[in-house]
Amino acid sequence: MREWPAELRFSLGDQHYPDSELETRCGQRQYTLVATRNTKGHPDPHTDAGVEVRRILHKTRSLAIEHFNEQFKGIFDGHGQVPTKGLRATRRFALSAVSVYQLTLLYRYHSGADLRVGLKAFLKAA
Repeated sequence: MREWPAELRFSLGDQHYPDSELETRCGQRQYTLVATRNTKGHPDPHTDAGVEVRRILHKTRSLAIEHFNEQFKGIFDGHGQVPTKGLRATRRFALSAVSVYQLTLLYRYHSGADLRVGLKAFLKAA
């Protein structure tokens, strides 16, 4: 938290973030911790501070992840089996695919090309 900028007002986290010490520290710095709540033992977890911000951020995050995930699977034929055998080779394949994808996006960004159109053809031509 020492590295967080002073103008920060909300911190988005996952369900493992809400703990009393972190919430106390956020409160002292006037940050609102926006994190998924564990519903076990809580009658209505959707009434806490930051609930509206959490809904918006999680919806935005979900949309971005789903669009990326589908595009990535389409480019690298990820809807079927990967062309590798074994855990190590599959991990290497996935990491290589992510690296190539990121380098392609970086190149297309710097060259002013559309980041979502023609990626598969671009990668196959490379």
